[in-house]
Amino acid sequence: MASFPTLSTGAVAQYPADRTRQFSTQVCRFLDGSDQRFRGYGAPLLRWAIRLDLLTEAELVNLEAFFLSEEGRSGSFAFTDPWDGTVYSNCSFDGDTFAAGFQDVSRGAAQMVVKENR
Repeated sequence: MASFPTLSTGAVAQYPADRTRQFSTQVCRFLDGSDQRFRGYGAPLLRWAIRLDLLTEAELVNLEAFFLSEEGRSGSFAFTDPWDGTVYSNCSFDGDTFAAGFQDVSRGAAQMVVKENR
């Protein structure tokens, strides 16, 4: 299985970066007005918003090649959480577009969202 590429510094993200947790609760409503709630899955799913600035041309090309090899959100790869170093083995991109470009000479930037799958 592929792993999310690291930067030349060894990091997978730069700050500011966001990490959110997503919960799933199913609700069954009854005719008498009461309801019953239960979890859709046991643990929350994680989602990381990765914003990368100050990328070299090689790093930007490497990220774009990885995105294309995973075919956007249809691929699956391992991702290392930048906060605690935990490796999540089943992750994918949240979208099918790769937002990247150069802000200056040898100064690339990219944005993407990585999500944990179940």
